[in-house]
Amino acid sequence: MRQATDLSSFQEHIRNLQAEINEGLRTLSLADRPDYLYTPVKYVLKGTGKRLRPILVHLVGETFSADPEDLLHAGLAVELLHNFTLVHDDIMDADSTRHGQPTVHEKWDESTAILAGDGIYALGQLLISRVKINTLQAIQAFNIATLMVCEGQAYDKEFEHDHNISLDQYFTMIEKKTGWLIGLCAEIGGILGDQNEEVRSHLRSYGLNLGKVFQIQDDILEVYGNEKSMGKSLGSDLVAGKQTVLTVLARELFPAEWAGYWQKIQQLEIDKALSELRGYLEEKKILQRAKELVDTYNERAREDLKSALGERRHILMEFTDMVVNRKK
Repeated sequence: MRQATDLSSFQEHIRNLQAEINEGLRTLSLADRPDYLYTPVKYVLKGTGKRLRPILVHLVGETFSADPEDLLHAGLAVELLHNFTLVHDDIMDADSTRHGQPTVHEKWDESTAILAGDGIYALGQLLISRVKINTLQAIQAFNIATLMVCEGQAYDKEFEHDHNISLDQYFTMIEKKTGWLIGLCAEIGGILGDQNEEVRSHLRSYGLNLGKVFQIQDDILEVYGNEKSMGKSLGSDLVAGKQTVLTVLARELFPAEWAGYWQKIQQLEIDKALSELRGYLEEKKILQRAKELVDTYNERAREDLKSALGERRHILMEFTDMVVNRKK
């Protein structure tokens, strides 16, 4: 059984990494003008994200004794990439709240948000190019992951209001949209730790599987979460007609009744719709099935860690537990 002091030490290390990453974002060298670009960029970067992705870069890289400065640059780069996707996704999904504050397009307008997202992405490219070990490999992995995330978002938009999407198609979408960025974070830790392709492949697979866990949890929290603690609006996926693990499972498990029920749900005010949907998902054991999928991909992620790290996987197992048990 894990000693309490070990868990306490891990949590302290995570807090220290969050503080280091937040300080790195705060002290990025940014111009003041043009105000139209840099004010919203600074606004995004002062948000209170969990910083799970750059933390993963650090934890994997530390396992292989990677250069701390390289890890900081790469960690900031993937956090900027993540924020770039959020700014643009919020426009496409018409979300009004992110990280406990109004989204950029809500506070300013869509044109401002598009440009701010572009600027944030460019800053990420500049940072990833500063790593000293395996620079080209790191940049290539960064850009491959970016393209995969864009493909995932394209599927997300294509699948809206499409009532023929299968569970396999859903998993293709979330592997690209969510899994590849987390896979990138694990892989970059291996790249900066100068690991071979076999180890990096296992690390990437770990991130892909953990990303599936993360997205299934997000789909559940979209219906069952607390808007205040999550820092973003609930139910927007329902309004947008997006494919989530809950709606896809409901359609596959109960095809005869789901279409009519879904139409009825969409006619209700969002709070009432969420309440009705929660009852249905629990009664039909759809929520239970979604949680079983979390367990499946969690186990696969752990097997990947075993293959990549062997006996050195302890701290990444703690990180995996933290992600699996998150409430926001």
